[in-house]
Amino acid sequence: MLDLGFVRANLELVEEKLRARGADPAALLGDFRALDKSRREAITQSEQLKARRNELSQQVGALKKAGKHDEAAAVMDETRALKDKLDELDKAAAALDEQLRLSLARVPNLTRNEVPTGTSEADNKVVKTWGEQKKYDFTPKPHWEIGESLGILDLERAAKLSGARFAVYMGAGARLERALIGFMLDMHTQKHGYKEVLPPFMVNSKSLFGTGQLPKFAEDLFRCSDADAEAATRGEFRDSDHWLIPTAEVPVTNLYRDEILDEVRLPISFAAYTPCFRAEAGAAGKDTRGIIRQHQFQKVELVKFTRPEESEAEHEKLTRDAEEILEALSLPYRRVLLCTGDTGFSSAKTYDLEVWLPGQNLYREISSCSNFEAFQARRANIRYRPSTGGKAKPEFVHTLNGSGLAVGRTWLAILENYQQDDGSVEVPAALRAYMGGLDKIVREF
Repeated sequence: MLDLGFVRANLELVEEKLRARGADPAALLGDFRALDKSRREAITQSEQLKARRNELSQQVGALKKAGKHDEAAAVMDETRALKDKLDELDKAAAALDEQLRLSLARVPNLTRNEVPTGTSEADNKVVKTWGEQKKYDFTPKPHWEIGESLGILDLERAAKLSGARFAVYMGAGARLERALIGFMLDMHTQKHGYKEVLPPFMVNSKSLFGTGQLPKFAEDLFRCSDADAEAATRGEFRDSDHWLIPTAEVPVTNLYRDEILDEVRLPISFAAYTPCFRAEAGAAGKDTRGIIRQHQFQKVELVKFTRPEESEAEHEKLTRDAEEILEALSLPYRRVLLCTGDTGFSSAKTYDLEVWLPGQNLYREISSCSNFEAFQARRANIRYRPSTGGKAKPEFVHTLNGSGLAVGRTWLAILENYQQDDGSVEVPAALRAYMGGLDKIVREF
C-alpha cells in the first residue's frame, strides 16, 4: 500500500506512474484531493471542538466552585451539544478515512524509474541470456508427450480425480519432483544462506491483504467455504477465514505481520517449499496442454526482509540465487526485466527468469523475482527499529521474493532439454544423488 502522505504530496507523480502501468488514476483514486480535504477538515473541526469542550469543562468546575450553579448548568448544556457534534464529526472522519483506505488498497505499487515503460510482455527487456540451446538429431517432443510415453505423467487420470489443470506423477516422475525440491532447498540453505521454513498451506484474509492478493485478486484464489472468506472479497479482513495459499510468499511474508524487528537481524532470508493453489480464473483457454498452468503445483520460494537502502542489492542477489539453480541443472535461460504494464500489482521491479523449452521452441517463465520495497510491509505493518539513535522511530522494512524455482516447470524443462532419441530422459548430474543414483528415466510399465 502506498503511504497516504506520499500520495498527498506527490499526487501528479502517482497518477503518472499509474498511467505508465496502464491504469486509470481516476478509477483507482477517485477525487483524491477532495476526499482527503474533507477528511482533514473533519479531523480539524473535531480537534477544535474537543479543545472547546475541554475549556468548557474547566469553566464548569470553576463556576461550581464559585457557587454559580445556574451558569454552570448552562455551560454544561453547551458541552452536551458539542458532544453530539463531535460524535457526528468523528463518524464522518471515520467514514472518509475508510474510503481513503479502501481506495489506496486498490492502488498498485509504483514502479522504479529503471523499469521500462510498456503495455504488455512484448515490451519487456531481455537483460541476460545464459547457456546454449542443444541441437537434436530428431524433432524434440513437448513434455506432455514425453511424460505420457515414459509412463511418468498421467493427465487423464488426474482429470478423473480432480478435473482439468491437475497432474499425477508416477514412478520416476514423482521421484524427480521430490528430488528437485530437496536439491533446491539444499542449494539455497547450504550455499546461499537461507533459513528453511515450512509454513501452513492455508492462510487468513489479513495475510492475503498483506501481500496484495486481496481484495483485487480474490477470483484467482481458492477459498474455503466460510462466511468470513466471502466478506474478504468486500474488503473485510478477519482472522477466522481460510484460503489455500497461491504461493509461499503469503505465509512467509506474514510471519512478521504487526511486528517490529531489530535492525541487527536484517536482512532475513527464508526458503520455503509449499504446494501452491491457483484458480487461474483469467487463464481460460491458455496453456491447456501439459503442466505449464496448473491449479495445484509445487514451488520453492525465496523471501527476504531488508533495510530499504539494501533492497536493490538484495534483489539482484535473490535473482542470482534462483539463476544458479538453472545453471546447476544446465538449463538454458534468460533474465527479463518486466515493463510497467507487465509488472505485478505489489511489485516495484520484477525480473522474470525464462527457461528454454526445445519441445515447444520457446522460453517460459520459471521464476519471478520481485522487489516490493515498503508496499507489502505497509499493508502488513512490518517494521524494524534502527539500531542507531537510541529511541529511533520504527521504519518499514522492504520485502522481496522470488521462485527458486517453480518445481513443476523445472521438471518439464528437464524432460524437454534432456530427452534422448530413444525416448528416454537423462537425469542431470546434479540430481542423480537425489534420485538414488538413477542416471536415466526409461519407460515404466
